[in-house]
Amino acid sequence: MNTSTLILEEIKVKKGKVMSGAEAVLQSLIAEGVDTIFGYPGGAIMPIYDALYHYDKQITHYLVRHEQGATHAAQGYSRVTGKTGVCFATSGPGATNLITGIADAQIDSTPMVCITGQVASPLLGSDAFQETDVVGISMPVTKWNYQVTKAEEIPEAISRAFYIANSGRPGPVVIDITKDAQIGEFEFNYKKCERIRSYHPYPAVIEEKIDEAIDLIKDAKKPYLLIGHGILISKAQKELSAFVEKSGIPFASTLLGLSAMPVDHPLYMGYLGMHGNYGPNLLTNECDVLIAIGMRFDDRVTGSVATYAKQAKVIHVEIDPSEIDKNVKTTVAINSDAKAALIALTRKIDKRTYPDWLAKFKACDEKEFEKVIKDEYNPTSEKLRMGEVIHILSEKTKGSAILVTDVGQHQMVASRYYRFSQTDSNVTSGGLGTMGFALPAAMGAKIALPTRQVVAVIGDGGFQMTIQELGTISQYGVAVKVIVLNNNFLGMVRQWQQLFFDKRYSFTELKNPDFQMIAKGYGMEVNKVEHRENLDKAISDLLNHDGPYFLEVIVEKEGNVFPMVPSGASVSDIRLE
Repeated sequence: MNTSTLILEEIKVKKGKVMSGAEAVLQSLIAEGVDTIFGYPGGAIMPIYDALYHYDKQITHYLVRHEQGATHAAQGYSRVTGKTGVCFATSGPGATNLITGIADAQIDSTPMVCITGQVASPLLGSDAFQETDVVGISMPVTKWNYQVTKAEEIPEAISRAFYIANSGRPGPVVIDITKDAQIGEFEFNYKKCERIRSYHPYPAVIEEKIDEAIDLIKDAKKPYLLIGHGILISKAQKELSAFVEKSGIPFASTLLGLSAMPVDHPLYMGYLGMHGNYGPNLLTNECDVLIAIGMRFDDRVTGSVATYAKQAKVIHVEIDPSEIDKNVKTTVAINSDAKAALIALTRKIDKRTYPDWLAKFKACDEKEFEKVIKDEYNPTSEKLRMGEVIHILSEKTKGSAILVTDVGQHQMVASRYYRFSQTDSNVTSGGLGTMGFALPAAMGAKIALPTRQVVAVIGDGGFQMTIQELGTISQYGVAVKVIVLNNNFLGMVRQWQQLFFDKRYSFTELKNPDFQMIAKGYGMEVNKVEHRENLDKAISDLLNHDGPYFLEVIVEKEGNVFPMVPSGASVSDIRLE
C-alpha cells in the first residue's frame, strides 16, 4: 500500500471522529492534497503546531526565518505547480508579516491559503497580547478571508478557502483561527467545496463574441497578439500554440507571461513593458487589431494609456470581468478562461501569414541588437555586465531552468536575455514589485519540483531583505542556485535618478557586507567573480554543484537597462539609449 493510499485510509477512519480544531485543520489540509507547508510557530497557533508534530509522515513543514519568507516560498511552490501554496503564522506580528506576500499573491493571481492563529475569542477586541485585526488588515489584499471562532467551523472554512483560492482568477485567502477554536473538540466531517452560491468563477464562452472577434481578425492587415499570466494559470500553452500556428499572428509576452511559449518560436516577437523589446512596444501603436489574452493592461505595458493603441480595434480575453475596460477600452470583450476562449477562436480562425508585418518586427529587432543587445552579449566595458551573465546562464542551461528573479535592473535584464525553452519556468514578482521575493520563492519552487534546476537571480539590495532565508535553504538542503548581481546600488532607482533627476543619487548607494562570508556562515558553497575570464567556469560550477550554491558577480556599477519607456510616456517614445 503506497503512502497516498495510507493517507486516504486514515481520512476514512477519522471521518466522524471527535477531534480538536487543531487536528481538524491538518485533516482538512490532507483532504485537499496538501503535503507541504511553510511557516513559523508562535503562541496563538501553538495548538496547531502541537498537532502537526504527529503528522510528519503526511505533511512536510519548512521552518522559515521570517513569515514573509513563508508567503513567498508558498508563492514559488504554487507558481511552478499550479497547486495552492500553504503557510502558517501566529497572531499579531506573525500575521502582519504575511501581508506583503499576500498582497503580492493577490495582484499576481497566485493561489495561496494562509492560516493564522488568533487570540482566544473572549479576548477579541481587547488589545490582548499579540492581537491584531488580521481579517480587517488583509481584506483589501485577499480574494476572501474568514475568522473562525468555533472548532466546528474549521472544515467548511478550509474547504471554501481552497475552492476560492484556486478557481477562476486565483488569489490568496486568509483563515484566522482563534486559540479556543483550535483547542475545542467536535465531530469531524469534511466535504470538498465544489460551488458557492453567487460565485461563478468560470464564465461560459459566448459564441457571438467569438464570432465578432473572428470578423475583426479576418479584416486585419497588422494583427498583434499579447499574452499574459492567464495563459499559464489556465494551462493553455498547447491551445495558444495551436492558435498562433493556425492564425499566423505575431505575439509578444508580458513579464508574467514569459515561458508560456518557447522564445525561439518564429512568431514570438519578444517581451513587453518598460524595459521590454523595442519592436513589441513600438509596434503596439501600429497594429490594426490588438488581441490581449490573459493580461490586464498594466501600466508597465501600456505606458501612457491616453496614447496606447488608439488606432487599433481591441479584443480582450480575460476571466476577471473587473479587468475588462478598466484601463483600455475594448472593441470585443470575451469574459472567459483563456483556454476555453483559445479553443473557440482556433476552431474558427483562418490560416494566414503576414510577411510584411513580420518584417517590421524584424527590422526593429535588428536595430535593437545593434544599439543594445550586441554590447550586452559581447561588452566592450572593462566591468562585467548583467546581460552577459544572463546570456551565459541561458546558454549553459539551454533555457530550461526555472528562473526566479527579484525586483530591479537584474529582473529586467534576466527577463530580456534568458531564452526560456520550457514552460512554467519564470517566477517573479510582477504587479507589486516586491524586493526580497526571489530567495524564498526559489526555495519554494525547488521544493515543489526537486528535479528541475532552479536559479535565483537577485540584486544586492533585494537580497538583503530576505537574506535570512539562506538559513532555511541550508537547514533543509534545498539545492537552489543563487546568483547575486552586485553593483553596490539600488540600481533601478539609480538609473531613474541618472536619467530624470540630473544624477542626484539620493540614498541609493549601498555599502554591502561580505555576502560570501554570510552565505558560508549558513553552510553554503560560495564563489565570487569580478573578472570576465572567470565568469564562464563560475556559472558551470554553480550549475554542476550538488546542493545549494551562492555566486556573487560584481557588475558594472552604473550600468543601465535599455530599451526603456520613460514612466508615463507613450510606448512610441521607447528609448534605445
